[in-house]
Amino acid sequence: MIYHITYNEKKQKLATAVKNREEFLALRNSKENLENLAKARAGDSKAKADLVQFAYNLGHVEGLLAGCKSIGSFFFHDIDCYDQSESEAMAKQILEKKDEIGLMFLEKSASGGYHTVCKRMPGTTILEAQVRIATILQIEMDTNAKDLQRVVFSTSGSAEDLLYLDDELFTEPMTAEECEAEYARLKERERRGEEQVPPGAKKARKHYKPWEDLLGTDLRGFNNKDTALTADKNSVSLEESRVNPCQNIDERARFIGDAVLKAKNLERSDFVNDGGRHNAVKIFLSGANQLLTKEEANGMLAELMPEHWSDKNIQDCVRDFYDKYYNPTQKLTKDQEGIYTESRRLLRPPLAPPTSGGEIDSPAVGSEMPVMPSEKKLPKLIRLLTRNTPVQYKAAVAHAVFPPLGTHLKEVSFEYTDYVPHEATLMNCLMAHTGAGKGCIDEPIRHIMADIKRRDEENTRREAEWKKDCQKKGANKDKQVRPEGLVIQEIDPDMTKPALVTRMDEAEGHFVYVKLNEIDLFEQLKGQTGKQHFQLMCLAFDPGAEFGQTRIGTQSVTARPKCRFNWNACTTIQKGRKFFSRVLTDGPISRINFCTIPEMEIGAEQPIYGKYDSAFDEELKPYIDNLVAAKGQIDCPQAFKLAKKLQEECAEFARLSQDETYWNLSHRAIVIAWLKACVLYVANGQKWEKQIEDFIRWSLQYDLWCKMQFFGADIEAANRGDERIGTRGPRNMLELLPDEFTLDDAKRIRQQQGKGNNGHQCIKMIRTWVNRGYVIQNTEYSFIKSEKFKKKD
Repeated sequence: MIYHITYNEKKQKLATAVKNREEFLALRNSKENLENLAKARAGDSKAKADLVQFAYNLGHVEGLLAGCKSIGSFFFHDIDCYDQSESEAMAKQILEKKDEIGLMFLEKSASGGYHTVCKRMPGTTILEAQVRIATILQIEMDTNAKDLQRVVFSTSGSAEDLLYLDDELFTEPMTAEECEAEYARLKERERRGEEQVPPGAKKARKHYKPWEDLLGTDLRGFNNKDTALTADKNSVSLEESRVNPCQNIDERARFIGDAVLKAKNLERSDFVNDGGRHNAVKIFLSGANQLLTKEEANGMLAELMPEHWSDKNIQDCVRDFYDKYYNPTQKLTKDQEGIYTESRRLLRPPLAPPTSGGEIDSPAVGSEMPVMPSEKKLPKLIRLLTRNTPVQYKAAVAHAVFPPLGTHLKEVSFEYTDYVPHEATLMNCLMAHTGAGKGCIDEPIRHIMADIKRRDEENTRREAEWKKDCQKKGANKDKQVRPEGLVIQEIDPDMTKPALVTRMDEAEGHFVYVKLNEIDLFEQLKGQTGKQHFQLMCLAFDPGAEFGQTRIGTQSVTARPKCRFNWNACTTIQKGRKFFSRVLTDGPISRINFCTIPEMEIGAEQPIYGKYDSAFDEELKPYIDNLVAAKGQIDCPQAFKLAKKLQEECAEFARLSQDETYWNLSHRAIVIAWLKACVLYVANGQKWEKQIEDFIRWSLQYDLWCKMQFFGADIEAANRGDERIGTRGPRNMLELLPDEFTLDDAKRIRQQQGKGNNGHQCIKMIRTWVNRGYVIQNTEYSFIKSEKFKKKD
């Protein structure tokens, strides 16, 4: 939580919870605080001491700060920096790794450094959490900034000072009792010397680099999911307590655990209250032991009762349930069937399972392109739009329909996970071999755009009459001014820049749209060559970007409207690669949604389409009407949550594959997938369908598969300054290693995968895997995979 710190008449610190973003910004932006901030940055130390103060490490406290023994779910981390250019690079690095470090808050400090607040993993001290963050970022840390009651001087609420803020920070998920119990447990770990940090972290150092101690001591100290390595006589054995069972809990297992609690009418407090704790465990296990493994059940208990899950009587109960009552042939109860069925949707991983060769059929390049969900699992609108499409074309059509659908939205925005509003800017490029049938997208798009085309035809007629009148009257003063309301959204591919600026300016908040049969027609769109058409693509995607020109001539077009521009284009694979070859690392590829058509066998039968008739239009009309009727900023919490989930999934694969190209492409690919989810939500009358999540996850996988298939090797070669080396996709390097491996094994695999065998980079990779619980260090230079990643017989 965030606490505002003030002082009473006795100069004692008082803590008051800050309830929301508005209250937080008001405190930061008060006239007095802004004046003191300006003086502090000019070198006035007294003014700095008068800045508004906050505390971020606390759990539940109200009033006097002194004596507080309640630790929260978040922790403060201080980063010093006194060089402006280095400071900007630090901020970029922090934000790029925000998911990995659990970033909740980032502000620029009065001295030019940064204050961060991140999620603290249960069971870890503030110092352990700070060491982990410093190691991931490889940014120096101050070992003296770990106390619970740490107070921080704020800056302003401007975008220059407040770079990131997650509203989750205004709440504390743990109860007051849980926060106090967590504090007592962590203090005991500190007393026993059980904190998992290098020895250097215990010394007073202003500029400490924990990663330099990494392999020189013991990497096990950095496994933030490890618990204490000692156990008393009432706990489970040393070997059982070595690894925190929370690492056995994934999203599916946690969903099942929470559902069992609800079905059994259990509250989390039942597991921490003395007297009824043991009965709560038995009731929980009676519903969970047919759905969760023993390890998963222990993981849930470790979350529910971190102080007592390892008690002997609790572990005896767990063993008894799984030894005596677990029966895989037993019929599930109705409640268990419902929980199990619902949990199955969470089993679809971001990546398909490994093949026998260890390669991953992932959002990148595997042996097969990701398979589209079956018709029953498609959202209703996508099911309708692909209904008349032959099977081999359905994936291409399912992607290509989104730019024209988004074109129906007028000044409608959605807030992404970074709280930046986006409009439905969607650009699609269909790349397939010659004669593949790229015209499969034509009819669905034509019917989606039919209402816009009818209005465009009327306004085009009005514009033509005005032009004709102007030609008749020549330079006469009485000729008519340009008519109002000339909204023409669908444009011609050979339009000049002034004409395109005029169309955007007169669109009254609508998107303009173009469909190009060949991608290189973009060079005609602005009447210019070079990279300007690529700049238009980038401007169209970026929120709030403007597009226009300024001229001094009285007859020239002078306007800078907001760039609202959606499009569809087709091309052959060879021509598409050549077209984008000049901008591989400049951004257009990541902003475009790509799709393809699988190559058919020679002599295959001709595909047969269904009919696009008036009945089809009648079914489509309600969806189009919903899009047209939408106004303002629309909140779709399910899409927001899905985007967060996709970010985590892509981040995990990036860490395992160590593929920078995939990682960089995934950021905007997730934004595109999220925008599609928002469009489907609006088209469906602002009602969420459970099929949307499966479809959007596949859509993201498919988009990234195409990008990595068509451009992955080119991008990597361009970043190295080399020539293209052929199609490629990221490989999960952990899957390529044996269950027990050495540092030299990891170096060899990196070299085989074209990553080089640089020792520092290899250590950095393994450090990431250890930090995330993927592997455990066995000896100084050998490692063991966690159960999740061990090869199955």
